[in-house]
Amino acid sequence: MAVTSRIYSVIVDQYGVEASSVISLLEEAELRVFHKAASERIAAAVVVLANGSVDKLLDAIRLMETDWRDLLVDAELADVGWSSRLDDIFGSR
Repeated sequence: MAVTSRIYSVIVDQYGVEASSVISLLEEAELRVFHKAASERIAAAVVVLANGSVDKLLDAIRLMETDWRDLLVDAELADVGWSSRLDDIFGSR
């Protein structure tokens, strides 16, 4: 579930022809950390921190692998209002 349609759209907008590679990197990292696809919130946090930069994407993935809770904090998706922030960034479902 991690790469939902609204996250996919942002990845395509930000990375263009590299979007498939970005999604693969994200999904592979999720499997290493969670042994399954992560929640939309985790994937969104990586995309938020990366902000279209491959280098920042790799940094965000490393942060997820080190401590996914820090990833959520850095992306401002750790607090109670995280789902509203997700809607603000990626649009409503």
